[in-house]
Parts: sequence; C-alpha cells; structure tokens
Amino acid sequence: MSFAAVAAGLAAAPAHAAADRALGEYLSAECATCHAGTAPKAGAIPTLAGMPADQFTALIMTYRSGIRDNAAMRNIAKQLSEEDVAALAAYYEGLKAP
Repeated sequence: MSFAAVAAGLAAAPAHAAADRALGEYLSAECATCHAGTAPKAGAIPTLAGMPADQFTALIMTYRSGIRDNAAMRNIAKQLSEEDVAALAAYYEGLKAP
C-alpha cells in the first residue's frame, strides 16, 4: 500500500467517525427513554454516557445472543445493524460520564 493511500485513509477516518457519532446520536433517542439517568444506582437501568465503545458493543452482543436475559433489550439488540451498534458505541463513548 502506498503512502498516499494510507494518508487518504487516515484523512477520511475522522469524517467517518463523526458520521458514525451523528448516526449514534440520532439512534440514541430510543435508548434515552430508559437510559437517560444521570447517576448510577444499584439495580437501576444504567446510564450509557461515557461507556467505552468496546464494552457497549459487547453488552449489545450479549443481549442479541441471549446470554443476558432481558426481553426488551434482546428485541432492540436484534433490530440493530452492526453499523448501528458501532455508531451508538461511538456516540455514547464520546459523552461525559455522569
């Protein structure tokens, strides 16, 4: 791979990441219905703001596969595309944790 190709890929990366975060922000409206809390409480629905992207993605996959048992989250996780999950993960990771 040439230097020009690598440079072009790196230059495009921030724009792609911004687009993903924008999609994540759009998709997050449904998540906010339950996950808009600002302070974590034992047994409460967790806030998603500030969650590392890899952790968010792993959690969604555990709901999708049925490892974690919550009917609402399983249904939502199954409806999300891989692009949607990545976009939501990027968006929530970029928010300040409460």
